[in-house]
Amino acid sequence: MHNFEKIFDIKNHSEFKKQCLDIYNFQYENNMVYKSYCNMICEDPTDVNEINKIPFLPISFFKTKKILSTDNFEKVFYSSGTTTNSRSKHFISSLKLYQKSFINNFKLNYSDITKYTILALLPNYYDNKDSSLIYMIEKLIKLSKSKESGFFLDDYINLSKKLIELDTKKERKTILIGVPYALLDMIDFNQFQLNNTIIMETGGMKGKRKEMVRTELHEKLKRGFGVSKIHSEYGMTELLSQAYSKGDGVFKTPSWMKVIIRDINDAQNLDFNKKSGAINIIDLANYNSCSFIATDDMGKYINDNEFELIGRVDNSDIRGCNLLV
Repeated sequence: MHNFEKIFDIKNHSEFKKQCLDIYNFQYENNMVYKSYCNMICEDPTDVNEINKIPFLPISFFKTKKILSTDNFEKVFYSSGTTTNSRSKHFISSLKLYQKSFINNFKLNYSDITKYTILALLPNYYDNKDSSLIYMIEKLIKLSKSKESGFFLDDYINLSKKLIELDTKKERKTILIGVPYALLDMIDFNQFQLNNTIIMETGGMKGKRKEMVRTELHEKLKRGFGVSKIHSEYGMTELLSQAYSKGDGVFKTPSWMKVIIRDINDAQNLDFNKKSGAINIIDLANYNSCSFIATDDMGKYINDNEFELIGRVDNSDIRGCNLLV
């Protein structure tokens, strides 16, 4: 049995590759959905000896199949969505592993959580009690050990007061993490000039406002909150790891997560030199489900642990690999 804790100690590419291949073999043997998929698209799935030979499971499989590499699970995370069949399900066999992943990753990017007060403006997620994002933020709020940390739904009056008051306190920085439409509502309500606060958006308008390109969104938020950079968090129900950007749209992955750009017209062509295309993600924290996922996002490769997010693949629900579902 693989000791999954080892993924957090990866130091270099050869260690990452070894863990990848070990986890691929484990998932190929134990995850029946993934195994059938690999058998369908691979000439010899038992002879995979390079990362770029590993098959990536289309993310839409999480909507219709139980993606699990073990017999037991502790929790199911659901994506937000209006109907059951449009929601992704991620079966989690170890919440401890998820916690270790997001706590280590937060520390890598922002240092100790107790240096921050966390304010969350995530109204649409908050209604989904099985959201992996809400689970993560609840835990970070608790670990911050700040009595000021907490969730705000659409109480912009109190949130404004709280932001202005906390911004003057020097002993801790504040992180306001929010879904973009709620952050925009917030600056429609009030304009700020913040000096000791990080504004972090978690992507997507969730149908509440017209989608905007990142640069336009960030310009508006920078002006409205009076900050020089907008941070971003990139995660999804189907993953147990996140990438963070501290501005300029460049996301950094931790050592146990990698982004590979695939050809938008040929899902099996993983050209590592390709500058932009659709995003494949290796998330080794997904040890008990599937660590190799072909997402519906578009991105640009920058280097081994950095990428840029460009947008979504058009008609992502009806393209290419997804017909195999």
